Amino acid sequence: MVETLLDELKRAKRSTMEGIVPETRHGGCHCGAVRYRVEVDLSKPVTQCNCSICSRSGTLLSFVPASSFTLEKGEDSLTDYQFSKKVIHHLFCNVCGVRSFARGQGPKGPMVAINTRCLDDVDTNTLNVQHFDGKSR
Repeated sequence: MVETLLDELKRAKRSTMEGIVPETRHGGCHCGAVRYRVEVDLSKPVTQCNCSICSRSGTLLSFVPASSFTLEKGEDSLTDYQFSKKVIHHLFCNVCGVRSFARGQGPKGPMVAINTRCLDDVDTNTLNVQHFDGKSR
């Protein structure tokens, strides 16, 4: 109960007239070769897609504008994989193989899909997960 109340107070402190202010989070791959910083609002639903690549890799995605993302380390450790329409750059660490983020073009311009499972100190069991049927598209 106390933790829930504290969480609510923290959320209320971040809120503005327009809504929740994104928090700065850090994340990366398993081995540490790829590290990034991102401004992300984890109070919004994250996406669990059932397309062929997302279902195999188990990602829980949060989409942010490219301007909210900074790759701090590991550009040279990333390998780009594209398939189908080749509009999303599915990037993975060429050392450990983890897909911690992807880049692409969203409806409002360049975007980054953050694999929330790769963010530091985030319990993904507490996230609001929405399912997306990418398999049928």
